[in-house]
Amino acid sequence: MNFREALAELEGRRESRMVPDLSRILSLATLLSDPQLTYPSIHVTGTNGKGTTARIATELACAHGLTTGLYTSPHLLSVCERLSICGADITEAEFAEEYQHLLPYLVLVDGQSEEQVTYFEALTALAYLWFADKPVALGVFEVGMGGTWDATNLVSGDVAVLTPISLDHVELGSTVAQVATEKAGIIKGGSVAISREQDDDALAVIEARCTEVGAELKLEHRDFEIEERLRALGGQSLRITGLRGTYGDLFLPMFGEHAAQNAAVAIAAVESLLDRSLDEHTTRKAFANVRWPGRLEIVGRHPTILLDGAHNPAGAEALAVALREFFLWDRLHLVISTSANKDLDGIIAPLTPLADIAYAAKNASERTSDALPIAERFSAEGKPVEMFDSIAAALDAARAAADQADLIVVTGSLYTVADARRALGEHR
Repeated sequence: MNFREALAELEGRRESRMVPDLSRILSLATLLSDPQLTYPSIHVTGTNGKGTTARIATELACAHGLTTGLYTSPHLLSVCERLSICGADITEAEFAEEYQHLLPYLVLVDGQSEEQVTYFEALTALAYLWFADKPVALGVFEVGMGGTWDATNLVSGDVAVLTPISLDHVELGSTVAQVATEKAGIIKGGSVAISREQDDDALAVIEARCTEVGAELKLEHRDFEIEERLRALGGQSLRITGLRGTYGDLFLPMFGEHAAQNAAVAIAAVESLLDRSLDEHTTRKAFANVRWPGRLEIVGRHPTILLDGAHNPAGAEALAVALREFFLWDRLHLVISTSANKDLDGIIAPLTPLADIAYAAKNASERTSDALPIAERFSAEGKPVEMFDSIAAALDAARAAADQADLIVVTGSLYTVADARRALGEHR
C-alpha cells in the first residue's frame, strides 16, 4: 500500500462523518492491544486554543528530553501534519506503512459494527499505533470535538488540560454547562486537571468532575499565571509563574494574550507531568521554537497578509483584540469564509468594526457556508463587500485592491486558511 492508496481508503470514510460513541475505537484499541496505554499522555480539550496549547506543551516536553508524539486536527495541506514527533511530521511512507498495518483491523471492526469506522477514529487509531511503534515517551493529544465521546478519550490522560470553554458545535449542547460536561469527560481518576480561566458555569462542571473522579485541579490565576506580557518584534515577551517555578524572559513568536495564556497552561501541564519545575534556559529555547501555522500567522508583507483560523465568536473576539494590540494598517481587507453550522453573527460582530472592506467567499470544505449570508451581514452594517466562489479568487481581489500599508486578514475557518495557503503557494 502506498500513501495515495492509504489516503484514498481513509478519505472514503468521509472526514465530516461523526458517530458519537466509543464502540468502534474501543474495538480497534482492544484488537491492537491498547497501544495508547503504553506511554503517558497529556490530553487537551476546550473550545479555543487547544491546538496551540498542545503544540507548546510538545515543544516543552521535547526540549526537556522526552520523545513526544503530537496528534492534532484538522490539517491545513496534508493529513501528515496531524501526527508528528518533536516537530517532524509522519512521512508519507510511514503513514502508508502504518495504515497498511491498521487496515485489517479497520475492516474487521467495520464488519462487526452498524457504522463503519469514521475518518477521525481511523486516524486516531493510527496515532495510537505509530506513537507506540516509535516508541514515544509521551503522547500529547488534542481532542477532535468535545471530550467524553471523542476517539482520543482512550488515552491515559495523566494530565488533562482544559482551555476556555464556550458555545461552538451545536452537537455538544446549547449551554456552556452542557458543553463543559462533555469536555470535562477527559478528566480521569487520579489525574491532574489544568484549566485556563473559565466561565462560572464551566468551572462548576469542571470542579464537580474533579471531585467525582478524584482528580487534582489547578487553575489559572490561582495556581499559575502570566506575571508580565510585553509586545516584542514578531511576538511577545513573557514572564510566567507556573506550578513549580517562575520563568522569565520568554519570547513567544505568536501574537495575542490568548496565545500567552495557552503558553502558561502548557508550562503547568508539563510541570505536572514531570512533577518538577522546568529548566528556565530550556524553556526559553522551547518557546522560541514554537510555530503554529494558521494562528495569527504572517505570510506576506507590503501589504501584510495574516491568516487566522478563528471559527467561532470567542476566536473572532481574540483575533480582533490581537489585531488592535499588535498591528497597524491604513485599510483592513477581510477575506472570510465560515462553515455552515457556525454562529455567523457571533463571528462577524467583533471583526466588522475593523474591516474597511470584506470579501465573502466559499472555502473548499464540504461544510462551507455560502458567501451570500456572510455578505448580507457586512452589507447590513454598511460595509462594502464583494462575493467570490473561492478563497483564491477573494484573496486575489484583496491583494489587487490593497496598498502596501494595508492589512489583509484571512479568517473564519482553518479550511479557509488552508485554501489561502494553497493559493499563496501557487503565486510563489
